[in-house]
Amino acid sequence: MSVLIYTLSIKAYSWLMHVVALFHPKAKRWVDGRKGLLLRLSNELPGSTEGRPVAWFHAASLGEFEQGRPVMEAFQKNYPGYAILLTFFSPSGYEVRKNYAVADYVCYLPLDTAVNARKFVRLVNPRIAFFIKYEFWYHYLHELRLQKASIVSFASIFRPTQPFFRFYGQLHRTMLRYFDHIVVQNGESERLLAGIGISSVSCAGDTRFDRVHQIAQAARSLPLIEAFVGQVPCLVVGSAWEADMKVLIEVLNGLEQPLKVIIAPHEIHDAELEQWAKRLRLKTARYSAYTAADVSADCLFIDNVGMLSSLYRYGQMAYIGGAFGAGLHNILEAATFGLPVFFGNKNYRKFQEAVDLTEAGGALAVSDASELGKAMVRLLTDSALRAEKGNLNRQYVQARTGATEQVMQVVHRLLS
Repeated sequence: MSVLIYTLSIKAYSWLMHVVALFHPKAKRWVDGRKGLLLRLSNELPGSTEGRPVAWFHAASLGEFEQGRPVMEAFQKNYPGYAILLTFFSPSGYEVRKNYAVADYVCYLPLDTAVNARKFVRLVNPRIAFFIKYEFWYHYLHELRLQKASIVSFASIFRPTQPFFRFYGQLHRTMLRYFDHIVVQNGESERLLAGIGISSVSCAGDTRFDRVHQIAQAARSLPLIEAFVGQVPCLVVGSAWEADMKVLIEVLNGLEQPLKVIIAPHEIHDAELEQWAKRLRLKTARYSAYTAADVSADCLFIDNVGMLSSLYRYGQMAYIGGAFGAGLHNILEAATFGLPVFFGNKNYRKFQEAVDLTEAGGALAVSDASELGKAMVRLLTDSALRAEKGNLNRQYVQARTGATEQVMQVVHRLLS
């Protein structure tokens, strides 16, 4: 791929987003968030950085932010004289974390064109730039190299099917050579990079394990949730989609064992929550309208953002959504609290932790309501088995912490 084709594809994507923004709220936020961005940045950034050197962290969305968060916090602790700039590609990351206290300034990433990259990088003038996981933007990397900034990619995963390793991937291979160091999650990624001559690489594992371990150590107490659950076993459903709820509703409507259910949808739509509540034979309540009278409810819908990671401490098992559709969501937060985990069996194999935990026995990929129902009954009627599977998951997470420290060792070398 040539630089021209790459740039045209970027502009075509932007044009498409402007069209979709006419009728899709998320796309509209993507477009609106970039209007006048460079002007706002030039007016506001100097007051936020106060003349300090800048460390720039870029995440695509909320999931990548959570991977980068332990490194950002470690960087702030080790380099308090730096200002931290955090950028997002997607509204789902920016909208939730635009007030993230560790960052001195949070904004969207301007479209990756040569002009935008030149203006942005020269305005920000970062001493070091971090790109989390899958983020590779040619013009930004090129401009950072021209400005002699240190460039790090971490929590990265590479696969043979990616353009870096294909005959047409010359431009992508050039992007890799711009990095001072790439910190990958597994040995296969390290070998793939070595095969195309990329040697400034180290394998540290996944920083998400550090993050979810932090979450477990500092989980918020939620008195309302504690009162709702009481002494009854609880299933926490994280990031539920309609395809997941179709299976779950059939199971829950036929379940005879006592069970409290907490459901956090992937996206909050009032009409969808109302429909799910109507299809359930359980008494339901919403978190935003919860009163003391709702303590007798069996199912609680979480209609806000940001609580999910603190909910797992109140569960005895978890169902994580997405795998019946586009892809499984984060199962590590549930695993670190020692919960057995269920998810759909259609689209989970690209997530290594899901494969590992199913093979170990702490997680189960289910094909339908019948399989899920039988597995849930087995765990509800055998607390020892439930604890055994949950401990497998907890130990899996604990054994894989430490990636953040390895990333910071790279940072120390680059900034020394």
